Amino acid sequence: MSGFVRRVVTGHDSQGKGIVISDGPAPYVHTIPVRPGYFSTDIFRTDKTPAEVNVHAVETTLGPRRQLPVKNGTVLRINHFPPETDGIANMDAEASKKLFASLGNEAASTFSKTGRHPLMHRTETIDYAIVLNGEITMLLDESEVLLKAGDILVQCGTNHAWVNRSNASCSVAFILIDGKNEEGLDKLLSEHQSGH
Repeated sequence: MSGFVRRVVTGHDSQGKGIVISDGPAPYVHTIPVRPGYFSTDIFRTDKTPAEVNVHAVETTLGPRRQLPVKNGTVLRINHFPPETDGIANMDAEASKKLFASLGNEAASTFSKTGRHPLMHRTETIDYAIVLNGEITMLLDESEVLLKAGDILVQCGTNHAWVNRSNASCSVAFILIDGKNEEGLDKLLSEHQSGH
């Protein structure tokens, strides 16, 4: 399967009537050489809340890869996860940081602190994850959840990783919403990381 995702975007004509302004492949597909078969297709981004509704939506996905939404923004993307390889499972902490750097978010990597899985990471976002096909396991610090096609997970800024332990690929739609940790959560995480 390729990174092709058909994206239809609407807008308005000169009389204010709804029209389709683009219909074709979403233009931004990100791949990672050390993760063959993985691709991430950015569908759309917003850069403020409330989002600005334009006559004609502008292209919002081009430019350098950014894993996260901008302040007060959102991201819609489709990630395609092939079955996990030994190369990912046996990755060291330095390689994990480089992988997250290629996603535009090196600071998200938590593997060097937790040792649970090379793809463990944390972001200050609320993420809606909708499994489109296949199955995938979401790892947390000490537990995990198997998700199958049609399942929806709400990720609330927890330390996590996505692992495909099956023999088939899995596609997940993600809607990332910019967030900010409450003071109590920041304090709890700080205490946990310092060992108090």
